Amino acid sequence: MKYEHKFFYLCKTPLSAEAPEDVEIITRVEDSKEFPEVFKQFEELRSHAFNEDDLYSIVRADDIYDLFRTGSEKEAREVAFEKAQQEIITNLQHRVIQNDDANARAILKEVHDVEA
Repeated sequence: MKYEHKFFYLCKTPLSAEAPEDVEIITRVEDSKEFPEVFKQFEELRSHAFNEDDLYSIVRADDIYDLFRTGSEKEAREVAFEKAQQEIITNLQHRVIQNDDANARAILKEVHDVEA
């Protein structure tokens, strides 16, 4: 087995993401000693999506933020995109139901092939 050095990646996946290439790498951390600082940044970026009970609510998110430990930026983008897909669909469906959001409806149909 070949050793592979892993890094922490803080990723941002927009609700309109169509592929892993749409995932933005915000931060790459090489040293575990830096993890607490990047985790703090991760929590701050997600803070707008917490409800009144301090629980994370995907329907309140403007973008999907995730923190991963992987070997490359490419792998981080792929994992972030794959993980975010269901959350994005849930968020967009909620926007259509609650606000009749035409943009969300179009993204669901064109990108995810989901009728809303």
